Amino acid sequence: MIYQFRSKAGPDVIMLADLTQRIFDILARPLEPRGILTVEQLPLLISSLETAILKDLEERAKGNTTEQDNAEKPRLADRLGQRAYPFLELMKQAKAKEEPVVWGV
Repeated sequence: MIYQFRSKAGPDVIMLADLTQRIFDILARPLEPRGILTVEQLPLLISSLETAILKDLEERAKGNTTEQDNAEKPRLADRLGQRAYPFLELMKQAKAKEEPVVWGV
């Protein structure tokens, strides 16, 4: 499934279900077919995603993941920050212009 995120603050962001689900797990939000991220929610959501990106970078820098860890985690060739960057930027733009982010509408 493909998700298209929209905000009056910036260009649309289209993501596949695997990345969208991973980001929403990080944000501790259920992924529904349609929804809204309100202006009030954006600061905490941005902070949560940025923290997860930094943690991912630190783990990759340490290089101490075992093959068993890799088998349990989804195989993602790209860094989280690289894949989540467009969505993170949309949230930042929406926060700056005080506009919500919506999808499925």
